[in-house]
Amino acid sequence: MTDTNPTGETSAEPTADGESLQIATVERLCADIEANVSRVIVGHEAVVEHVITALLGRGHVLLDDVPGVGKTMLARSIARSVDCSFSRIQFTPDLLPADVTGVNVFNQQTREFEFQPGPVFGNIVLGDEINRAPPKTQAALLEAMEEQQVTTDGQTRALPTPFTVIATQNAVEPNRTYDLPFAEIDRFMKKLHLGYPDPDEEVDLLGRTVGNHPIESLESVTDRETLVAARETVSTVQVAQPIREYVTRLAAYTREHAHIGVSPRGSISLLRAAQARAAANGRAYVIPDDVQAEAPVVMRHRIKTADRDQDGAAIVDDALETIPVE
Repeated sequence: MTDTNPTGETSAEPTADGESLQIATVERLCADIEANVSRVIVGHEAVVEHVITALLGRGHVLLDDVPGVGKTMLARSIARSVDCSFSRIQFTPDLLPADVTGVNVFNQQTREFEFQPGPVFGNIVLGDEINRAPPKTQAALLEAMEEQQVTTDGQTRALPTPFTVIATQNAVEPNRTYDLPFAEIDRFMKKLHLGYPDPDEEVDLLGRTVGNHPIESLESVTDRETLVAARETVSTVQVAQPIREYVTRLAAYTREHAHIGVSPRGSISLLRAAQARAAANGRAYVIPDDVQAEAPVVMRHRIKTADRDQDGAAIVDDALETIPVE
């Protein structure tokens, strides 16, 4: 089956060969996960969609908001929707890097050291309140998030596939938390905010949770192998030359108008997120609308302005309004 994109080129739709899925199958998979998560998370449809596309686009997600709005519950709901290994790291001031990556332990019987893997060895890893741990501990995630591997005592070990970090961040206690290293922030594909529900949504939420919480009965709608295959399909979604040039111009605009602009890693993340969004919408090619939908959550946290009070979101908005689609 072929699909014709806006540039007049044709692209073959991936086949279900055990390594990839049909685009239509990926579209249904995204809808199934979103519907499953909505049994627990009331509202926030756009945020849920962003997390799913990050998962398919081989990215990591940072959820930044006030306590109690459902950040951790969203991460748990996504993890429960996929039948794969899930681990949780509760970040605290006394957490050590070895508590994250693992440590070599001496076996009295074999008289040898054996590696005990840490919680980072999971398919979906929840880093809860990641900014409560000092930068030294947070840095333990840098290699894992970028290279999907961990090096301890000079030995490098691969992390399982897929590997995605969904981290939450406490946004209201600056005196009791640490700033995330910029190198770590740049490794998150997306930074998302949930916000408070509207009154009708909150009434619905209270009705669902007054008894047993729906997270306890949530079942998976897919498995690890299907998710890996879906990721493979997303990676084959066509990105035409004009789309790549458009993303490059957007990134260049942020670099010209900020102290630190979007990195090349950020441009790659934007294209991968756009590929995932295209597949979720049943297309085998990326269009400018995909880029524009993903740009605000992919780019803004990668921007540092000379004026600390200025938000990178304003620069991204200006870039989207100023840079033409050619």
